Amino acid sequence: METKQYDLIVLGTGGAGYQVAMKCKEAGQNVAIVNDGPFGGTCSVRGCIPKKVLAGTAEIADINRRLSEIGIISNQPEMSWQELITFKRTFTDPVPKSTESSLRDAGIAVFNGSPRFIDNLTIEVGDARLKANKVHIAVGAKPAKLSIDGFEHMTLSDDFLELDKLPKRIVFVGGGYVSFELAHVAARFGSEVTILHGDTTPLAMFDADMVHELLKASKDVGITVELDKQVTSIRKPDEAFIVSTNGGNTYEADLVVHGAGRPPAISELNLEATNVDYDPKRGVLVNEYLQSTSNPDVYAAGDAAAAGPPLSPVAGVQGGIVAKNLLGGREKQPSYLSTPSVIFTTPTVAGVGHSEKSATESGIDFNVISTDTSSWFDAKRLGQKYSRSKIIVEKQTQKILGAHLIGNNAEDLINIFSLAVELDLTTEQLKRPIMAFPTTSDDMRYMF
Repeated sequence: METKQYDLIVLGTGGAGYQVAMKCKEAGQNVAIVNDGPFGGTCSVRGCIPKKVLAGTAEIADINRRLSEIGIISNQPEMSWQELITFKRTFTDPVPKSTESSLRDAGIAVFNGSPRFIDNLTIEVGDARLKANKVHIAVGAKPAKLSIDGFEHMTLSDDFLELDKLPKRIVFVGGGYVSFELAHVAARFGSEVTILHGDTTPLAMFDADMVHELLKASKDVGITVELDKQVTSIRKPDEAFIVSTNGGNTYEADLVVHGAGRPPAISELNLEATNVDYDPKRGVLVNEYLQSTSNPDVYAAGDAAAAGPPLSPVAGVQGGIVAKNLLGGREKQPSYLSTPSVIFTTPTVAGVGHSEKSATESGIDFNVISTDTSSWFDAKRLGQKYSRSKIIVEKQTQKILGAHLIGNNAEDLINIFSLAVELDLTTEQLKRPIMAFPTTSDDMRYMF
């Protein structure tokens, strides 16, 4: 088999891979890119973008429900799942073709298939063998393989986003953000929804008080959340699925959705052949320059790297760093403390910076300002009962260390707090700007 030689091979075409290939090609390098699955990565095709399109419709339905309690007398709006999926596809369907075309038009060699290292910096993809001076791993994440009898009966979240018809009864396995986001959509479209979580704490990466409010909001729209329920088997004796958990509980469903984690998609790469150390749950082990700690000719970014939270904006930033370093730079990873995380449910949950736990573990002397904002103007005018804030402030300096929110526009307001954490702003500095009124952003000054 002939071996094709390149300056750089990029694995993956999402936010952490595409820009690396393009920038290095623009700089005159001979670049190949390998993609397994739809071009464009998870976020734009089967992740955050399509999920938020669906979440927007669910939010409108929920606003209608809430306003009917405060003077808007109307029937529940008629909702068409099929039309929504058709609309969603206007965002996602063009992405794979346009991404692949852009790469080919730039003169990048494109290979489709599952890559596998066969020795140092040498990769096989189908019938092709590729070798490079440098390799960049940006293959993203994939649903975890679960030790459940009947695992094959589960529907992946990717496939949920392509359903032409929404089933009547849906069980989500796992209490992470994917399950909650999709559950909130399905419930607004009339499905009977149950989330089964194997631990006592769902959404552990978010503030417990905000999660508690979300659980109440979920119950309010008919979502059943069962904690400490480990799924042991999924059977299909007839048309319905039977989901069994520890303790002998059973649940009937027309669809069982996998929402129990997405580890890095690196298990099939045979990284041992190229001397790349990795953690199966976290990804390729990298240094401050996003180089492999064991092979300096290999870089990694995004969900495939053990660096930073597994979020699309992080992947984009890391991809930019890798591109610069491949072209002779020495740019380091940023601090990820100011990177916000959001659950696009209704209401939205958001957080940035330190939690009470992490601030305590860091030895910081801090105050916690926790506020019920459900009676504030922006929540009350839209009938939002589940609205809170928690701000972490350093005692001596009054610097804002963290913020945790649930409620209207939390996904936007958290970005202001992100700026405060990044720039070490004090409470007084954040209160100083005169903001538009009446808005959620203006309300922020009363949260601390």
